[in-house]
Amino acid sequence: MTVSSPVTPDSDGWIRTLGSTGLRVSAVTAGGGPLGSMPENFGYEVAEADAVALVRDILASPIRTIDTANGYSGGASEQRIGAGITAFGGLPDDALVITKVDALNGDYSGERVRASVSESSERLGIAPLPMVHLHDPEFHDFDAMTAPGGAVDTLVRLRDEGVIGHVGVAGGDVHAMTRYLALGVFEALLIHNRWTLVDHSAEQLVLDAHERGVAVVNAAIYGGGILANPRGGNTSYGYRPVRPATLTAIASMDELARQHGTDLATVALQASLRDPLIDTTVVGFSKPDRIDAIVRSTRVELPDDFWVELDSLRPSPDNWLDVRG
Repeated sequence: MTVSSPVTPDSDGWIRTLGSTGLRVSAVTAGGGPLGSMPENFGYEVAEADAVALVRDILASPIRTIDTANGYSGGASEQRIGAGITAFGGLPDDALVITKVDALNGDYSGERVRASVSESSERLGIAPLPMVHLHDPEFHDFDAMTAPGGAVDTLVRLRDEGVIGHVGVAGGDVHAMTRYLALGVFEALLIHNRWTLVDHSAEQLVLDAHERGVAVVNAAIYGGGILANPRGGNTSYGYRPVRPATLTAIASMDELARQHGTDLATVALQASLRDPLIDTTVVGFSKPDRIDAIVRSTRVELPDDFWVELDSLRPSPDNWLDVRG
């Protein structure tokens, strides 16, 4: 029996190059969604002072990358991250903040994209923005989004103008993300809920991105929480009701993790970190003790046969979010 070497802050694999961009990221990226206080998503409020203090803690930790978006809590996430950077004394040279443009009141025009980038830059206190994703385009008309002067065209123009460094696309619908990836203009792909312990809907999409030299960012690795706390009574995965086969798989994986002296949240994180197709994994949190907990999770060693057995427990594709018949 051999033991896989985990990806830890002490290992060579912790700091990585983000696809072909040349940007350097840590294997774990701090997800900024909870920092803006989103009780409708996370079930609790986050005070501004606590969020700002947490950003300072992140910047002092091995985590070197923060992910946010213009639309998170109406801009509060970006504003608090910017305040945390200021309180820290500025953004360290080896730290990176990645954000996303968002529609406003249904407007996803080229003009809105320019305004979104300007708002984000001002809130974060960063110019130029190193990378900006087109956020959740699957909820808007593809032809309008990709028309001359539209959202995609404007984002690319902003890169050409030097207002932003690199462009990505972020969403949770594999079919839509496949169409946007095929445009050939994006340098990074963020996918959520579709590359986890129990769902590999994004398998071909991730492979295609990797072959194109497009960075792959994996988010929502806990499927909305059920993989972080499988015994907590959660009945949804990826914002949808859990299918019986998926629930059975989660229970079996949880039991396997416990047999090896660990928990399913640790396994979910390590599965993404050890995947050679994933450049960085986004983990959202709003409590300072989560930093140490995440670092401890990266240090857990699991034998190779554990991962073989784990893979055998994954539910069949007809239970995956974007492959369901």
